[in-house]
Order: sequence, then structure tokens, then C-alpha cells
Amino acid sequence: MPADRDSACTDDAILGGRLKLKQKRRGHRVGHDAVLLAAAGGGAAGEHAVDLGAGVGAAGLALAVRVPGIAVTLVEIDPDLAALAEENARRNGLADRVRAVALNVGAPARAFAAAGLGPGSAARVLMNPPFNDPARARPSPDPGRRLAYAGAASLDTWVRCAARLLQPRGTLALIWRADGLAEVLRALAAGFGAIAVLPVHPRPETPAIRILVRAEKGSGAPLVLLPGLVLNDAAGQPSAAAEAVLRRGAGLSVAAKTRAAGA
Repeated sequence: MPADRDSACTDDAILGGRLKLKQKRRGHRVGHDAVLLAAAGGGAAGEHAVDLGAGVGAAGLALAVRVPGIAVTLVEIDPDLAALAEENARRNGLADRVRAVALNVGAPARAFAAAGLGPGSAARVLMNPPFNDPARARPSPDPGRRLAYAGAASLDTWVRCAARLLQPRGTLALIWRADGLAEVLRALAAGFGAIAVLPVHPRPETPAIRILVRAEKGSGAPLVLLPGLVLNDAAGQPSAAAEAVLRRGAGLSVAAKTRAAGA
């Protein structure tokens, strides 16, 4: 990366310092959402996961750190961010199983296939789509954010892309605004089942601000609403559950599990 671009970036660390990320000083900055998404994604050695809307690679790289042996492709619309994601993979010693490609989620299937992402090529897809409607939001002064929202496809388009990439019974994990749950369920209705919803609360007895959703392609299993994750206690200190995920890289159990009658 050229020196002038390099000076516009910061070096930061997540997962208790186990994952180092170079990211732009201005524009979207990595936060808890990416780590929570990675923790909800599941995964096993030998699988291929795709992180849609990867930015500088935080979620996909966090997944790769948490699951040794999993291969990850980071898909990002902004070529500069895709280059940073590729660099972050190298800097963290993950270049042998993590790569980045500059692609719009709404690009045709042939563009994905040309990048080695053909139909059924992934066991898992992670995605953190833009939350806000670009038609109603005030344009951002940051060029990268303007590009993201200008090229932002609808949630339906993101879900269709994920469904195309996933193998039968492959899993999709996404993070979204809590007040957009109905929108997410509508988008998933056609091709996914075994939908599990994990609300994320900032403090006890406060409304959820995020939802983590995990769904299985082609499943007919019913929806499950899981007990929520509380990030901070009443005094504002990180909860033990949040610390385990955000600092120590623990996974989140976000899956629809049926129970026997009377259990």
C-alpha cells in the first residue's frame, strides 16, 4: 500500500490482541458487530466460508483465528478495503487460507464464479449488510461509505447471493438491527429454515439493539428465539459472556435445536 494511503490508516487489535487490523482512520471502523458475527458463524476445519461485505476483513479473519483450518474468502465492494483485508490476512499469518476479492454483492453469478465463488462453493456465509436505507440516510462525507451505500443491494439481494454460494444445508449467519427482525425473516423465508435469532442487549433489562441470525439453506425446521446476550452489566462493565466472545474468541451457540416433548 502506498505511503500516503498507509498514513491514513491505524493499527488496531481485537480478540484480546490476537487479531491485528489495519483500517482507515475515517469511515466505518471495526466494532463489536464483526466479532459477534464471527462467533455466531460456526465452522470446522476443511470448510470454506465466505464473508460478504467484509470491509477490512474483521469478521472473516476473526472466524479464521477462532477455527483453525477453515478457509475464508472476504468479499468487499471497495477495492481499497479489499486490499486492506488482503494485507490484514498476511499480517496475521492467515494468507494461506484467507483471501480477499473486490466484488459487489449484487454482481451477477458469473462474476462470482470468475473469482472462484461458484454456486454451492461455501459451507458457511457470514454477512453484515449496510443497516440503513441509503435513500433515506444523509450522504456520508467519507468516500468509502458513499461507495458502500451507493452500491448497497437490498437485503433480499444479499440473501439470494448467500443462498447461491451455499451448499445444501449450508449455514448463513448475519447481524442486523433488532428493529429490523421482520425484514430479516421475510428475506429468509423463501430458501432458509432452522432460523435461530439471538438478541443482543447493551445492558440487562434494556431492549436489544442487534440480532444475530443463523439459518440453514433448504431446512424446514421452525424458527427458534434464543435467550439474549447481554454485553454489559447494570454498572456498565462488560459481562462475562461478552468478554468470553469479544476478548477470548469464544463461539456463540446460535442454532435452532429441537427438544423432545416434556424435556
